[in-house]
Amino acid sequence: MDMRNQAVLVTGASRGLGRALMEAFARRGARVVGVARDAKALESAVTPLKARGLAVHGLAFDVGDKQAIYPLVGAATALVGPLDVLINNASTLGPTPLPLLLDTACEDVSQVLEVNLLGPFRLTKAVAGSMVVRGRGLILNITSDAAVSAYPRWGAYSVSKAALEHLTRIWASEFEGSGVRLLTVDPGDMDTRMHSDALPDADPATLAKPEDVAARILALVEARDTASGQRFEAASWEAA
Repeated sequence: MDMRNQAVLVTGASRGLGRALMEAFARRGARVVGVARDAKALESAVTPLKARGLAVHGLAFDVGDKQAIYPLVGAATALVGPLDVLINNASTLGPTPLPLLLDTACEDVSQVLEVNLLGPFRLTKAVAGSMVVRGRGLILNITSDAAVSAYPRWGAYSVSKAALEHLTRIWASEFEGSGVRLLTVDPGDMDTRMHSDALPDADPATLAKPEDVAARILALVEARDTASGQRFEAASWEAA
């Protein structure tokens, strides 16, 4: 996929991988909308990119808020046109330090699912119709190795990512032949605030940089022969 003039929406764009993805796609010529809850942090991420002449916009919305989804998509479309690429990157761990499941409140599980699972589900519903009509589009969901490994204390987050992966496979099956592709990417362990919140004793020197992972994801998106429904691990391929 040639990214020049493609309309891209990235959630969780104020920091970490989302911020790196926003910059990587914009540098490739895409028109990018970054979404995050923290308006001030998002502005800090977007402003230097705009100063470099990149086509980047910021929208402060909470993807875990059901009522925000259609206003978000409407505002993004007004800025960059019908979306060609949706990257569901926004995630929350829930309470930290990470509790055992037995000690996890039902309300905390619900909040994690709202952001990590229902947010991507609702955004996909909001943008997929336009993609199907145009016969093209890519929806990329950011997952985790916690979706496939049973790590103690990662219960709510793990369940949300496991469900997101299966949701992606079902979407891919239902959209087969439409020109709309759905993929999941496990970015691996990265030097981000989320990773630090979960594992404060981890050595940052052993972790991937979000910018490097973003470059690999960009290369995957640009590959025309990437079949829908697949799961990728960013550590297993190199950017072009």
